[in-house]
Amino acid sequence: MAEATPALRKPVFTKVNELRPGTNGHSLNVKVVSTKMVMQRGGGGGGRPSGPQARQMRIAECLVGDETGIIIFTARNDQVDLMKEGKVVALRNAKIDMYKGSMRLAVDRWGRVEVAEEPTDMTVKEDNNLSLIEYELVNVEA
Repeated sequence: MAEATPALRKPVFTKVNELRPGTNGHSLNVKVVSTKMVMQRGGGGGGRPSGPQARQMRIAECLVGDETGIIIFTARNDQVDLMKEGKVVALRNAKIDMYKGSMRLAVDRWGRVEVAEEPTDMTVKEDNNLSLIEYELVNVEA
């Protein structure tokens, strides 16, 4: 019996306006509109590094979008360096996190953030901000 190796699938790219709460596994090409550092700690201090806490921790909130809308992307550590204003980046295996009732896009360790292969000149639709839509958690009785 021959072993079948799973064929690599080409990613199906999603548009920003198709994102929904609680979903994951998204691949998107988005343009970085703005980046704001929200947390930076650790690394390069004068003290002695001790244990795993010595690692630098950086978090930035980046407004990213495409021709259908914009959303806040939470960039962590090395991802922050790629999120330069005006750059087009490819997000692989991105997920939607909920923060105070609104959607945030994030890529955890199972995904990738990379500069897009085709540096397209993307026009971003800035008047459709999905992070401004507030969602309410509704419990459905079974």
